[in-house]
Amino acid sequence: MFLAMNPVKRAEASPSAPGLIDSASAVRMMLELPNRTNLMARWVVVGLRLLNRCEETSMNDEVIITCAVTGAGDSVGVHPAIPVTPEEIANAAIEAAKAGAAIAHIHVRDVETGKGGRDRALFRETVERVRESDTDVVINLTTGMGGDYIPSEADPAVAAPGSDYVTPEERVLHVEELRPEICSLDCGSMNFGPGLALNTIDHLRVMAEHIKACGVKPEIEAFELGHIWLAKQLIKEGIIDEPPLFQLCLGIPWGAEANAETLLVMREMLPEGANWAAFGIARMQFPMVAQAMLLGGHVRVGLEDNLYLERGVFASNAQLVERAVKIVETLGARVLGPQEARERLGLKKQC
Repeated sequence: MFLAMNPVKRAEASPSAPGLIDSASAVRMMLELPNRTNLMARWVVVGLRLLNRCEETSMNDEVIITCAVTGAGDSVGVHPAIPVTPEEIANAAIEAAKAGAAIAHIHVRDVETGKGGRDRALFRETVERVRESDTDVVINLTTGMGGDYIPSEADPAVAAPGSDYVTPEERVLHVEELRPEICSLDCGSMNFGPGLALNTIDHLRVMAEHIKACGVKPEIEAFELGHIWLAKQLIKEGIIDEPPLFQLCLGIPWGAEANAETLLVMREMLPEGANWAAFGIARMQFPMVAQAMLLGGHVRVGLEDNLYLERGVFASNAQLVERAVKIVETLGARVLGPQEARERLGLKKQC
């Protein structure tokens, strides 16, 4: 699918750790934001209290912002300007980069129906348009499509309409062809919509081996604690190189809930030295921006995860990134650019 990415460290708690701010200061800074809500202030306070229970107390003061520009959800027709065509998706990635995103997470959609797709020609056109632009951004392609299974009512062993379940090799063909810096790897199965997001460990092994062979960094998308456990097994087997990169995905039914306690537990379960990212969906997108950086991570926003700038006001990807930049900077941190993100994550720019 979605980044908070400082390496996980284990250190003794220190009330004076660099970058740590007290609850009152955090609330005061959050209240300076436009369209503020008491909800966000409460989240910051909860996060700071949780920090006092952690071994590592310093927040991230150099933040990478990822923008997930379109996704594959049924948002076309709900939002008036969801990017659908390769040109629209590429332009959205470019606009997000100009607004402050270092990484663009990219899905493609069927240009006729607007539904999520995995047509390699659409991925190729989108990536080429981004690379040919004069705007630098790290490209992160999804591999989530092709893992959706809906059992039919008459015979659960037969896929119902809406299923899209293919071989693991087919799910990474566009990655092998286009060689982005990053691609997602949904590291486990879960109930999703009317069916299942189905990712068996053997399929994940095949996908991870192909991703590694073409020099692309997998972004491990973890939707609940078991996904982190599974990922650690793949790392142990040497299929995923260290340090791994995790994306903690919160609020997607029926995975991990989007709250401070869940994020803290998931962060604590990450392997030593991991880089990580986190996001929340819908109204929890902006609170999770603050929460992730307070716990030492990077952040993700975008129309894949949230359609609104505020209640009743549709957002653009650029506006969501701008709001994330404002939150990050108000809390005293700096937003990293694409090349700085590559250096931080050990990525090589692809052409």
